[in-house]
Amino acid sequence: MSWMDQFFFGFYPYLCMVAYFLGAWARFDRSQFTWRSQSSQFLQKRYLFWGSYLFHIGIIGLFFGHFFGLLTPPWVYHGLGISTKAKQMLAIIVGAILAITCFVGATMLIYRRITESRIYVTSKPTDLFIILFIYVQLIIGIAGIPVSYQNIDGSYMLLLAEWSRSILSFQPGSAALLENVPWIYKIHLIFGMTLFLITPFTRLVHIFSAPIWMLGRPGWQIVRRNQNLSKRGV
Repeated sequence: MSWMDQFFFGFYPYLCMVAYFLGAWARFDRSQFTWRSQSSQFLQKRYLFWGSYLFHIGIIGLFFGHFFGLLTPPWVYHGLGISTKAKQMLAIIVGAILAITCFVGATMLIYRRITESRIYVTSKPTDLFIILFIYVQLIIGIAGIPVSYQNIDGSYMLLLAEWSRSILSFQPGSAALLENVPWIYKIHLIFGMTLFLITPFTRLVHIFSAPIWMLGRPGWQIVRRNQNLSKRGV
């Protein structure tokens, strides 16, 4: 096993986790006013709705797909009657749909941010960097789909899942599990871990404060006119 494998798949995951949680805590403690998505909707709405909608649907689906796909032990889906091969095929189909959806949305958002002068001028360097970083990660993931299809028995998927669970359970020798995994998967993993590393220092930090509570509020709101303004004819 090379020193690069040992570093990126034995030490680097923990470095990213520490930076993710401590960086987010430090930013919330010291700079709460930057804890937002920094929307540019008021500058230009074209491409924003569909670009943002497709991007968020795709990336949220990919996140939870990877989360449950990698951390679910084989005995769980085997108990549900799903074979490893069937799970592999499901991951390929659903992953491809979500990745393409996210890719189209990201393309629209990048085009909008680059071509609209007001948005480009008011953007921070990290705004364009983070969307381009995710864009490259999507390309790497899509490029790995043919490799996954060639490995339809899911042997590589089992190794990746075992590695993920061993990292989270602090098992020694985790890096050795990925020694014979294709390079496209390794690059995808490195980019994915790096995304967690840089999240607290970019606008992606707003995922911590997503307004999920709004889903449970009533569908109606009471709106009353100001009586003083009504008397004035306003």
